[in-house]
Amino acid sequence: MPVVVRVRAERSPGERRVAATPDSVRKLVALGARVEIESGAGTGAMIPDAAYRDAGAIVTPPGSAFGKGGTSDSAPSNSILFHVRPLTLDEIEELAPGTVTVGVLDPFQHADAVAAAQSAGVTAFALDLLPRISRAQSMDVLSSQALIAGYRLVTLAADAHGRMFGMSMTAAGTLAPTKVLVLGAGVAGLQAIATAKRLGAVVSANDVRAASADEVRSVGGTFIDLDLGTADAAGGYAKELADDRARRQQELLAPHIAASDIVITTAAVPGRAAPRLVTAGMVAAMKPGSVLVDLAAESGGNIEGSVAGERHTVEVAGGTVTLIGARDIASDLSPDASKLFAMNCANFAALLIREGELVLDFEDELVAGSVVTRDGVVVNERVGAALRQAQGPEGTQGPDGAQGPGDGEGAALRQAQGPRGALGPEGEGAALRQAQGPVGAQGPAVNGVRA
Repeated sequence: MPVVVRVRAERSPGERRVAATPDSVRKLVALGARVEIESGAGTGAMIPDAAYRDAGAIVTPPGSAFGKGGTSDSAPSNSILFHVRPLTLDEIEELAPGTVTVGVLDPFQHADAVAAAQSAGVTAFALDLLPRISRAQSMDVLSSQALIAGYRLVTLAADAHGRMFGMSMTAAGTLAPTKVLVLGAGVAGLQAIATAKRLGAVVSANDVRAASADEVRSVGGTFIDLDLGTADAAGGYAKELADDRARRQQELLAPHIAASDIVITTAAVPGRAAPRLVTAGMVAAMKPGSVLVDLAAESGGNIEGSVAGERHTVEVAGGTVTLIGARDIASDLSPDASKLFAMNCANFAALLIREGELVLDFEDELVAGSVVTRDGVVVNERVGAALRQAQGPEGTQGPDGAQGPGDGEGAALRQAQGPRGALGPEGEGAALRQAQGPVGAQGPAVNGVRA
């Protein structure tokens, strides 16, 4: 019986991306899969149902991705559900045991969903937990979506700023270039630097990773060296700074922020609240008319006072500045974001499908490293440990350290994430070198999430 890949219409408010495009459908069909797309799933990404049919997919009624109204009789154990945003509790409860899900899970912020998938017997793969190795680049949703986010951050800032970015010299006078400061030189940060530079801005940036200085310069930015040393973690991320170094970092960044017209922050790290890089006092010291955009607003915010999905003004001496908290930012450019995300999913599915059949090879590093729940247990060590800590002594532990059913499964994992620390500005994706690199390119243009 051929594997069935089902693609849902995203239901989160404001989410316009879709986990399949005609190109990715053709790839899946070539693998021997039967592809079912919920009617209207691609509307937000400007993909009509007819385009999916032409690519070889079957368009099914709303709700069919969860087993209602589908046209196939495939067993749950031979079906895969693609999704963009983490599934809700109600959606997970509709899935039959043995169903395989592939998409963004964000398990450290969605503990209830992890527990629900565990209880439902769902095999849940989190593409946001893929091991950061070269073979994973074509499946790396963090990098592909961070590429989109970095570009969109700059266009949001430009719209709010209301001035030209580039310098112009005319007979009537000279227009000075906009000064842009980017905190975080991961995939989104590097894309923001390159985009602002192309628009003519004077761009500077800071990051605490050892490779960041060369990466910033490679896309046209000026690197700000705070002489704090480096703080590299595994997988291309920056790690948290000690409290004293974090405070010193803020002190050294303050004059650069005050001199900037636009500040863009991109720092995040999986499993933890976003690090606070810009305080309210630093915002208050900025010039009237300045703009700040916080990519990490959904996970606590790099900028004090930012709220996800909100744009508001902050009073400063002589006027106001604009503070924008990003939300669903990749979804703003849904056709491009969906094109990359969908192919990430299809490339990962190629690891799970052999001659049209679903084969889960947990000897494969990418398969084993991205699975979160399987056979009723949480098998990801980091997620299981965080869940146990959040649950307290009542939770029970499965074999080999896996988290089995226990009380308090719906508890938030923020308790396990630790206190808000000052992370070196990075974290939303791997560095440009990792995302593109000589071993394979991730997407077009200059960069290959994160969040």
